Amino acid sequence: MKRSQELLDILNRIDGRGYKAYKDIQGKYHMGSYILSIDHAQSDPFAPPSKVRIIMPQDNSSFPQELFNTKSRKIALEDLIARKFKTASQSFLKKRGTGSSGLIEIDCGAQEIIERTSVKIDKGKLEVRLYIGLPAHGRKIVSKEAKHIFFHVLPKIINSSLLYKNLDKSEIERFVYINEDQDILRERLSELNLVAFIANGSILPRESGISDRPLLTAKRFISPCSLEMEIDLPYSGKIKGMGIPKGITLIVGGGFHGKSTLLRAIERGVYNHIPGDGREFVITVKDAVKIRSEDGRCVTGVDISPFISKLPSNIDTKNFSTQNASGSTSQAANIIEAIEAGTSLLLMDEDTCATNFMIRDGRMQRLVAKRWEPITPFVDRVRELYEKFGISTILVLGGSGDYFDVADNVIMLKEYQVVDVTKQAKEIAQSIKNCREKETLEPINLPKKRIIGPGSFKIREKDKIKARGLSTISIGKTNIDLFFVEQLVDKSQTNSIAQFFKIIDKKYLKNKNAISDIVDSIINEIEEKGLEILVPFSNGHPGSLAMPRKYEIMAAINRYRDLRLMN
Repeated sequence: MKRSQELLDILNRIDGRGYKAYKDIQGKYHMGSYILSIDHAQSDPFAPPSKVRIIMPQDNSSFPQELFNTKSRKIALEDLIARKFKTASQSFLKKRGTGSSGLIEIDCGAQEIIERTSVKIDKGKLEVRLYIGLPAHGRKIVSKEAKHIFFHVLPKIINSSLLYKNLDKSEIERFVYINEDQDILRERLSELNLVAFIANGSILPRESGISDRPLLTAKRFISPCSLEMEIDLPYSGKIKGMGIPKGITLIVGGGFHGKSTLLRAIERGVYNHIPGDGREFVITVKDAVKIRSEDGRCVTGVDISPFISKLPSNIDTKNFSTQNASGSTSQAANIIEAIEAGTSLLLMDEDTCATNFMIRDGRMQRLVAKRWEPITPFVDRVRELYEKFGISTILVLGGSGDYFDVADNVIMLKEYQVVDVTKQAKEIAQSIKNCREKETLEPINLPKKRIIGPGSFKIREKDKIKARGLSTISIGKTNIDLFFVEQLVDKSQTNSIAQFFKIIDKKYLKNKNAISDIVDSIINEIEEKGLEILVPFSNGHPGSLAMPRKYEIMAAINRYRDLRLMN
């Protein structure tokens, strides 16, 4: 362990030298109440910023153990500390030369609380992983600015964000315990026979199309009396709201009255939300998957025959592959892949679904005989999915009353207010008889596990695997497009998924492993050892990873155009 004076001496010695001389400052320095670990110094001012850690003994940070003695609390506290550090650092942001000079950055979330690697806390220490742009003019080192960052700016940020005594105790407790209440409520949904719960007073609309913050002027959610229930939580006490039961639920109403807004809140309810978001108690079963059509996506070896069979030219739909799926074939594949991943709830919005996949009315059935129509519409499978496999569906509809016959609950949005219209919908279904015929041919079966064989990924040694923002992963020259994987919410999740590809390629392709089993194995290892297993420390800390769900990981694998499977 080096002394802080040694860091000063090195910075004085390399002042004005070429930028690569910053490599000399790599190492650990005792800075008094904490250790400064410079894990990786960037080689160029325009390269990704340097990787730095703050390691502080718990005797100095002094966060009470009861704030991180469960997994839920630990994730929440680490999340909040990252936010506090980011807020404190923003007041010191200043351009200090060329490239990223002067940058001080930490990975933290937006509205969702997700397990991350940027902050780690345990009984012994608090560790914060950040990025610093080392100052330069041109490509020459500017030691004066570097010393200012390490000996003036960082101590101030640390003092205001990492010491429990300097933070708002009630704010920390509220953040940690609301997060735990959300986890508890999500775990209780199944025993309550629910797939989702929306608390009274929730704010569902967002600020704008580019902001996920709450629209504070929006009408707050109020449950209809028929679906209202009260739930008692350890820290938030009794809360009332709308419980959405297992089964088939339709969300109907006129255009622009809030149907899609409600569904979007439900689909994000698989994550916990920060206090003040408005969706703190919009809670959905953790395995819910948003389904949509996705023209142009690749599909590899998926049995879409429950929905599409007897295609022209005798195309095999029991082992269907294409590089350019249509709206209906992509939606069928998305459903089967979600079932393969283990979902218990499908979420759909009519606006983003293929019309011919969702419904074929009686008039069209008379004009185009079933023997000429390869698609079995979802309306004829949705009931079977629930009764046979326990897979519920929440569906936004505005144009087809044919679903009234198969629905368990129908709720209507009127100017963002919810009304239970199940009774009226059933009366309409009885009084106006449906003239269409059910079109299922064979009973649906659970999809077989698809096996990845040796060399199936075709990932070469020279291929770089990396995330490019929220919606793209590149593997060599091949891009995986995740734009329509709508429950992926954080670019650090995408970064983690990219690392999954590296592990799969190195550890799991020698044997005959199913996609779902491989993903389960890696997730189990993460549960045991932490997200850090995805990225070794050899090139600096892994400070920009966030935990993805199994369903988004498998979605990325399924959209890899060079995926090859065993027959």
